Amino acid sequence: MAMLEDPGSGKEAGEDPANSFLVRLVTNPVTTWVIRTFSARIDPWLYRRTNGRFHSMGTGSESMVTITMTGRKSGKPRAVHLACVHHEGDILIVASAMGQEKHPGWRYNLEANPECEVQTLGESYRAQARVLTGPEKAEVWDKMRLEIPMIFVYEKRTDRKIRVFRLSRA
Repeated sequence: MAMLEDPGSGKEAGEDPANSFLVRLVTNPVTTWVIRTFSARIDPWLYRRTNGRFHSMGTGSESMVTITMTGRKSGKPRAVHLACVHHEGDILIVASAMGQEKHPGWRYNLEANPECEVQTLGESYRAQARVLTGPEKAEVWDKMRLEIPMIFVYEKRTDRKIRVFRLSRA
């Protein structure tokens, strides 16, 4: 596993990002349970209602996004609140399911119906989603690990291929 250095973060080169306090806090079993049972239900609603200013864990930030898509079976709106990375004017999201063995349900919805509504801090807009190809994912994967270090833990938890989606303004 490559060790990344974030200039200005105070981290030394070679430090394993998966061992940081924040990553250990967010990926421990209790916090994972809270996020999956409580935050996953309230965050999309709260984030949209406050125009991205708040979610269940605190104040909004540029690294969080709520995506509303159409359910592939139900045809009803389905929303999910995720960490994200801004890249070349688009938003990248990871279908990690916190390292579970199965892909997250929202992944199937977004693949079936790529048109979605994106709520970021202070802005809402229509977007088109697409899965990154292998080479495209390889190009951004280290940046994503650096900005969402929980990915290091999620990779250790599962053998499945974790997909990355690019959300581009429609």
